[in-house]
Formats: sequence, C-alpha cells, structure tokens
Amino acid sequence: MWGGRFASGPAEIMEEINASIDFDKRLARQDIQGSLAHAAMLAETGILSHQDVAAISDGLKAVGAEIENGTFTFSRALEDIHMNVESRLKDIVGPVAGRLHTARSRNDQVATDMRLWVRDTIDSLDVQLHDLQSAFAEKAETFAGAVMPGFTHLQSAQPVTFGHHLLAYVEMLARDRGRLADARRRLNECPLGAAALAGTSFPIDREMTARALGFDRPTANSLDSVSDRDFALEILSAAAICAVHLSRFAEEITLWMTPQFAFVNLSDKFTTGSSIMPQKKNPDAAELVRGKSGRIFGALQGLLVVMKGLPLTYSKDMQEDKEGVFDALQTLSLCIAAMAGMVRDLEPDVKSMKRWAGAGFSTATDLADWLVRVLEMPFRDAHHVTGRLVALAASRKTGLEKLSLSDMQEVEPRITQEIFAVLGVERSVKSRLSYGGTAPANVRKQAKRWIAKLAREAAKGRA
Repeated sequence: MWGGRFASGPAEIMEEINASIDFDKRLARQDIQGSLAHAAMLAETGILSHQDVAAISDGLKAVGAEIENGTFTFSRALEDIHMNVESRLKDIVGPVAGRLHTARSRNDQVATDMRLWVRDTIDSLDVQLHDLQSAFAEKAETFAGAVMPGFTHLQSAQPVTFGHHLLAYVEMLARDRGRLADARRRLNECPLGAAALAGTSFPIDREMTARALGFDRPTANSLDSVSDRDFALEILSAAAICAVHLSRFAEEITLWMTPQFAFVNLSDKFTTGSSIMPQKKNPDAAELVRGKSGRIFGALQGLLVVMKGLPLTYSKDMQEDKEGVFDALQTLSLCIAAMAGMVRDLEPDVKSMKRWAGAGFSTATDLADWLVRVLEMPFRDAHHVTGRLVALAASRKTGLEKLSLSDMQEVEPRITQEIFAVLGVERSVKSRLSYGGTAPANVRKQAKRWIAKLAREAAKGRA
C-alpha cells in the first residue's frame, strides 16, 4: 500500500509485530458499515460517480457476506481489517475499489470502526445487565422477609433480609448501566472525514456520514478525532467498576457456600467437584467471575499506560487499544451471563441465615434505640449502657435476649420487660421502616418497583 515510497517489503519480525488482523478482524462488520456510508457520501457529493459507488457498494456487501459465512481468507501480509477488506474488494470489482479510500485515512477509519464496535457492545452489555437486575429483583421479592446477618468489617452488625441484600446489587447495576449510557452518549460522534489528522480538501459531507452511521454529529476537531481513545478508556473504566460489583457478589457466594456460613447453595450447574476429595462442591463459577475481574482491571491500566505519553495525533502505539478492549468487554459479558445464571440458581438456607442473624449481639442497636425512644436517654448514654449489657452477656457466653430483667436493671434500673420485644431479629428488621431500610415491607415494595421498571424497559426495547 506504500510501495511508491518503499523499495522492499518489511522484515519478517516487522510483519509479526505490525500486523493486527488476528484481532481487529472482529471489526469487519463495522468496517464495511463505515465504508458503505463513506461511499454513499462520496457519490452524493459528486466526488465519485454513482456508477463507481454502486459497484463499490455491491462489492463491499459481497465481502461482508464472505466474512459472515466464514469463506473469507484473512491475510497477515495485509496487516489489518481495512486493507484485507479493500484488497478483497479489488478482487471483486477491480481497480475502482481504489477510489473508496478517497478523502479518508486508516486513522479516521479505525477510530470510526472502534466507536461503532464499542457502541454496539455497550448496547449488548446493557441488555445483559438488565437481565441480571431482573434476576436479583425477582429473587429479592421472593425472599423479602428472609432474615440474615448484616455485616460490617465481616462481623455481625445488625439483622437484615436476604431480599434487601440482593436489592443492593440491583442499585449497583443501575449505576453500571448509567455509566455505560453516559459513555455511549459521549462516544457517539463520528470521526470519519478527519482523514489522517488535518481533514481533507475534498468537499465531503461529514454530517451525512455521521447520520448514516447513527452518530449524533461529526467530531469537531480533526486532530482530536484520530488521536482520541477516551471512549475506550471510559468503557473500560465502566467495565472495571461493573466487574468490581460482580466480584463482590461472587466473593459473597463463595463465603456463603462454606459450611462455616451455610447460607446458600448452588446446584451442580454452577459448581464442580474435586479430583481427590469426593465430598467437595466448589463454587467455581463464582470464583472465576471473581478472578476474571483482574483481566478487566488490567486492560484499563494497560490502555492508560499506552495513551499517557502520546503526542498528537496518531501513533502506532494506539493499535494496542484493541486487544485489551475486546478481551475486557468479552470477559465482562461472560461474567454477567454467568452471574445471572447463578443468581437464578441460588437457593438460600433460610433457617441457617435466621439462626446466625442474631449472633454477635446484632440487636444491640435495637436495644440502644429503645433506651432513647422509651427512656428518652441521650443516644451516647444509651450506647454506653448497651455496651455494658453486651459485655455482661459476652462474659456469660449468652445472647442479650437471654439476660434476665434483673441483670439488665443492675446496669440501668429503668429498663422494663418491654425491652425483650425489640431483641428478636424478626422484630428488628420489621422496625427498619425508614426509606431504603431493610423492613420486609420496604423490600417487597422496592423489589416490585424494580421488576415493574425493568419490565417497562424491556417492553420499550421491543417496541
């Protein structure tokens, strides 16, 4: 493609390090999509004849069909997807294929292809996250009243419900979807027409091309158009945060499945055994989601390092954006699908969770609140009194509810028999009626709200 300047071909190792077709061939559909829009614009503006563009367009569709059905032969000697497509186009339509590259460069071409691919992938990930939210919300509604321990520092803190715990992840995933939507909105500008870096002298219509490709507008600065990879960094950042959320729940599943917790169970669909220990049932799907998050974090860090020292505009370093983005988003998609399957498969052990919900003096805050509410004690004083009662119960290796009224009155004489009404875990969770609290009535309402909202989104998407 640059034979006029170079007298010989590249060294073998240069071809090895330079070629990107092994991974950027997944941009084939977007590359042809962009080329069809570019060709149509060239005809409309009179830069190319309608006859030439008709032949080019038919040829591009034929190339696309070959790639789709698996009969296309990719060549590493042609470096990338752009030259592979153009070379095959020439085989099909002849020398007129060379006119397609008028008023564009591979620099604006690849920037456009990548934006199209990332945009398509965001749309697919949003559908998956919607499904995962639905799985969490449906399970939360079913177990809205199932009491379990709530933890801080992985120590028993206060009783909550299993449904409330699951709804926390619905909220996290909503933010993930919001970040993806924000990233999509910002990337939806079309670089095509920026050419190599300075624009072009041909009378192109960039608005037409942008509209044809579903972009909101063309990019405003040709230098930024070809050198920007913010959209890739932003989608990787959003993916990394989402992976954190998936990994946190995967960690909880792993903990909860241990005999020491015994809170939940996964079926054989999402667990494996041991080659030596016949009793084992390992939560490997959860562990792999937890582990694969590292690949996504690494892709973000890798691209940040690639981009941090590049002067404007395009440098070949930027070819390193693709493998990380492709792998990270494919990995995220796999993890979301696996997590949706696990959430639907997950069976909580309601009795075990309830048994442990009261461990670690988890109703101590309820006791302190009663002192404030009934005895009108300042909270700091109530905190001190409750702490003394916890210490007394701990010294006797018993729970707060097992202390006698006389024991309690030795610490605070005004305590009455009514105190025992707030020390049960079910009473505790039912009392948490503040907005966003764990009361089963709240959880059912929030779960129903999310289920209805997600159903409306699904219906709107199908319309």
